[in-house]
Amino acid sequence: MSADALLSTWLTPSRRRVRLDTLLLGLPILLLAGALVWRFAGLVPAAILLLLGAGLLGALAIRRARRFDQAWLVRRLDASRADLEDSSALIFADPQGLGPLQRLQRVRLDQRLGQGMPEELAPDWSRRAIPILWIIALLGIAALLLWPRSSDKPVVLAPAAEGIAAKPGIPRLVAQNLRIIPPAYTGLPLRDEAKLDARAPLGSRLEWTFRFDPQASAPALLPLGGAAVALRRDGDHWIASRTLDASFLYRVDPASGRGPLPPLHRIDGVADALPQVKLIAPAASLNMVTPGQRSWTPVFAATDDYGVAATARLRITLAIGEGENIRFTEREIAVSGTGPARDRRFAPRLDFGALGFSAGGDLVVQIIVRDNRAPSPQEVRGPSVILRWPAAKAPESGGLQGMVNTTLPAYFRSQRQIIIDAEALLKRKRSLSADKYLSQSNGIGNDQKILRGRYSQFLGGESEGEPSLPTADADGHGEGDGHDHGPPVAAPNVFGEKEDVLAEFGHPHDESPASSLDPETRAILKQAVDEMWQSEMQLKQGRPDLALPYAYKALRFIKEVQQATRIFLSRVGPELPPIDPARRMTGKREGIADSFAPLVAVEGDDGPAAAAWRGLAQGPVPLDALEGWSRANAARLPDPLALSGAIDAVRRDPACAACRDKLRAQLWMAMERPQGGVARRRPADAAGARYLGAIGGRP
Repeated sequence: MSADALLSTWLTPSRRRVRLDTLLLGLPILLLAGALVWRFAGLVPAAILLLLGAGLLGALAIRRARRFDQAWLVRRLDASRADLEDSSALIFADPQGLGPLQRLQRVRLDQRLGQGMPEELAPDWSRRAIPILWIIALLGIAALLLWPRSSDKPVVLAPAAEGIAAKPGIPRLVAQNLRIIPPAYTGLPLRDEAKLDARAPLGSRLEWTFRFDPQASAPALLPLGGAAVALRRDGDHWIASRTLDASFLYRVDPASGRGPLPPLHRIDGVADALPQVKLIAPAASLNMVTPGQRSWTPVFAATDDYGVAATARLRITLAIGEGENIRFTEREIAVSGTGPARDRRFAPRLDFGALGFSAGGDLVVQIIVRDNRAPSPQEVRGPSVILRWPAAKAPESGGLQGMVNTTLPAYFRSQRQIIIDAEALLKRKRSLSADKYLSQSNGIGNDQKILRGRYSQFLGGESEGEPSLPTADADGHGEGDGHDHGPPVAAPNVFGEKEDVLAEFGHPHDESPASSLDPETRAILKQAVDEMWQSEMQLKQGRPDLALPYAYKALRFIKEVQQATRIFLSRVGPELPPIDPARRMTGKREGIADSFAPLVAVEGDDGPAAAAWRGLAQGPVPLDALEGWSRANAARLPDPLALSGAIDAVRRDPACAACRDKLRAQLWMAMERPQGGVARRRPADAAGARYLGAIGGRP
């Protein structure tokens, strides 16, 4: 028998036993996990878990069996067979490479090896662990199968109040119940509603139970603008179920269209709110390393309506170097939180040595948290916080050579947070009231205002009351110079340093650092400030969707500046465009736009709504076109369900004056507000007409 065949013969029993032992240990755990998922999440997730678990268990069994190789067999034979004289390796060696004595010894070992059985070397079964795990699994599965579900509690019907008079032979709704089963991740209990109008988390299971008198033959649940939901009979009751994936209006029709049209009912789906992340410590976004500091522990707070995941990711960006030799490294580490699920604290300890953080570098951290929504958790990035290692003071440059500013101010990265907050607010628009939506949009607008003011201050403009620049670029001033300096800031004094002497006793009224930026860089920053102004204006009016294009433009301009590692601040005066003396005082208007161009009317998207609003006061109303407009603009409407219900009421009874007034009021709230127009200049008087005629203009 060849060495390979002999090796396979002696290893196969051991490998087979290890694979079976692994499967017997893992199967009860997998089955118990599948039963848990099936009980609380449904059949499909349980099937997926079982398939994935079976694959992982098979891979684990194969991996464990691969450890039983030739080296293991040699060690096992030498330890268990004294007659092999610790020479088992000769049995599986290549005969061509053996000497005469080794070949003779191998023949003797082959004869002795044939007297044993390969099964004798197989490892023992897990005799205690296997039965214990199977007993626990079977008891757990039995408990899950026999334990009553919360949804299995009996349904108690409440009297219906549809307001429909009884007619002979026409079924009508007499009793009802609406059961709401929230998603498991919310942790909310099951609840029964006596009314057919309700609010529930999105993803909830809705179960209706009805009783009709006389007994109905083919009742239906009719969502407005959607497909009918079939009802199934259970004794004297009729049952319907549906998953709440969006808010909707519906009615219960017991007579299949033969009786009066039942009233509409409303189900509002409450979206899962995004987690909220806040920086607890440190208080400032830009912090400096203190002497002797070797670690840093920022503290973040994460809150959510249903719970935040126990672990989060911490994104760490490290900038080392200066000038053109700046090197950026980015990594993510997992951090664990403490406290209840709805209000967790994350306080990772960052060691400078382990991170490679050294003098002259910046350490930027940002936490990324997820909520417990299943199957797709929502992920939110928290605010960035910077820890800066102060660099050694560089000598000042003089003349026209300029000075070098190796880093931009810390707040130059904050425009992205404005965009993130605005986009998050847009996603939550439908779940917020109009007042709260406007308030939060105005708050983001205030943040944009502060950021714009800081940029304006950096460019040499007015600060508008914002805090002073949190960078070394801020100008230094003394008391009594006519400026508001704020509270004094203590700083270490170094005897003999000319900068300290000048700061303490002198008054270097220099220009702002950016006031002498090179023209190209200054122009880019000025464009960023202009776009921030437009973004701020739209945000304060409660229109973050219109503010985002301006915010993105501002971010793009900022990125253009950030791409350069150095900004040269020249100490030269402004360069004004030259004046053409040949055209001065001539009255020539070539190339000047006409200020009397006619005003162009702004076309809005409310044509069907405006036509319906006017038609409601006069006569017929184009309800089909209005309904299409309502569906197309549902995302921006304050209450699309109320508008749909009002349209349906007018469609059912066109002569109902109260219904028409209600729809007219809904349309007035839904239509876009007209933008402010430009007032036309008053006509010129006699003297003005003569002047305009003299310069070639129109009176």
